[in-house]
Amino acid sequence: MVTVTSYGGAKTVTGSCHLVEFEKGLKVLIDCGMYQGAQEDKNYEPLGFDPRKIDYLLLTHGHLDHVGRIPLLVKQGFKGVIVATSATFDLAKIVLLDSAKLMEEEYKTRFKKAQRKGKEREVKKPLYTVKEVKSVFKQKKIKVKYEKKIEISKNVIAVFKDAGHIIGSAFIEIVYFKHNAKKRVVFSGDLGNRYNNVLPSPAKPKAAQTLFIESTYGDRCHKTYQDSVEEFKNAVIETISNKGNVLIPSFAIERTQQILTIFKEMEIKRELPSNVKVFLDSPMAIKATKIYKRYKHLLSNRNKKFGNPFSFSQLRLVTNIENSKKINNLKWGNIIIAGSGMCNGGRILHHLKHRLWNEKNSVIFVGFQAKGTLGREIVDGAKTVKIFDEDIVVRAKIYTINGFSAHADQKELLEWIEEIDNLKNIFLVHGEESRQTVFKKAIEKHIGLNAHIVELNEKIFI
Repeated sequence: MVTVTSYGGAKTVTGSCHLVEFEKGLKVLIDCGMYQGAQEDKNYEPLGFDPRKIDYLLLTHGHLDHVGRIPLLVKQGFKGVIVATSATFDLAKIVLLDSAKLMEEEYKTRFKKAQRKGKEREVKKPLYTVKEVKSVFKQKKIKVKYEKKIEISKNVIAVFKDAGHIIGSAFIEIVYFKHNAKKRVVFSGDLGNRYNNVLPSPAKPKAAQTLFIESTYGDRCHKTYQDSVEEFKNAVIETISNKGNVLIPSFAIERTQQILTIFKEMEIKRELPSNVKVFLDSPMAIKATKIYKRYKHLLSNRNKKFGNPFSFSQLRLVTNIENSKKINNLKWGNIIIAGSGMCNGGRILHHLKHRLWNEKNSVIFVGFQAKGTLGREIVDGAKTVKIFDEDIVVRAKIYTINGFSAHADQKELLEWIEEIDNLKNIFLVHGEESRQTVFKKAIEKHIGLNAHIVELNEKIFI
C-alpha cells in the first residue's frame, strides 16, 4: 500500500513535512520545514520518523517553514538525495544559514543571562549550527527543471511544476503504480497568487486521483492587486506628508521583491517625493534579491522588461548593524523595509521599538501574521507590546494589506483544483484549522467533493 503521513503542516500553516511510503520500502519526504509562531517549541520534538530510512527529499520551495528542519534531518542520519529546482537550492542555502546564525546568536545571549542566574543548563541549544547547515549542501542532490520527469524509482516518477509562489517554487506531481494501474498524487506546496506581479501564475496540474493542498487563505479572497497597490501607495504618501516614517515588516523572499517593484514604479511615475529614502535593512533580503535577478527568466513577462526590476535611485541597501542603527537617528521621510515579516525577530524589532510609539509613523503589514507572533499582536489591535523586555505603546497607524499575498486565495485555490481531472480525494494541509473548516465547506459546495482536514501523524492510504 502507498501511504502519506504528515509530520508537520497539519492544522497549522508552518512545519511542512509529508512522508510518502511506497511499496518495496521506498520512502520519499516532501519538505522538512520549521514550525514558526506559537508552535516553535515543536521544532525540538522528535521528527516522528527515522531520517536514516528516507531515500529522497523533494522540496517545493525555499521558505523556512518548508526547509527549516533539513539540517536536523541530516544531523540525525539522512543520507538520501535532495531534489529541488536550482533557485530553491540557492534560496534554501541563505535561509538556513541565516536561521542557524540567528539561533546561535540567541543561544549565546540567553546563555550569558542564564549564567548570571545559575540556570545555564536550562537554556536550549540551537537546533543546528552554521557548520551543520553547510553539511546539508554536501548531500547528493538533483537540480530539476520545471516539467521535466525525474525517475525516483522504476515505478515512481516526479514532475516539478511552477507554483508561482516564490522564485523556483513548485508543486509536485508524483506518478506511481498501484495494482498495475497508474496513479498520480499532487502536493501543492504553496500556490502563488496569480495577480502577483513578480512571478507568472501557477502552472496547471494534470489529472490526479489525490491532492494534498495548502489552505493558508482557504477561508477568504484577497483584495485585488491593483486596489492593494493603491492602498499601499496612499498609506506611504499620507505618512510621509505627515512628516512620519513608514515601517514595512517584510519577508525577505518574494514580498520584499514585490514591494521594491512598486517603489520603482512610484519613482518612475514621480509619485515618491524626491527627498524620501527607501532603506532595505535586511542582509538576507538583499541576498535573496540577487537570486531573483540571477533567475530573471523565471519572472513574469512584465518584470522581464526591466533591466533590474528591484533597483531604483532612492533605494539604500543596509548590510551592517551600525548603518541600521543610524536609520533611527533620521527624523522623518524614511521608508524602512526590514525582517522578519512577522516581527518575531530581526532588525524590524529595533525599528518598531524606536518608531511604534509615535502617531506620525505607520506600520504597513504586507504578509500573513501567524498566531503567537508580535506581528499578529499588533494586527489584532494590541495597545502595548513587549519588545526586548520593554513595554512599547502602539500609537503608529497600522495598515494590513493582504492583496500582496504570495498565496492563492480561496477563489484561486478552487479554480486551480477544478483544473484537475479525475480527482477523487482532497486533503487539506498548511492552514489554521478554522480556515480549513471554511475551505472544506467551499470545496464541497463548489466542486462537489469531500475534503479531509489532515491530522498530525495521521496515516492516509492513497
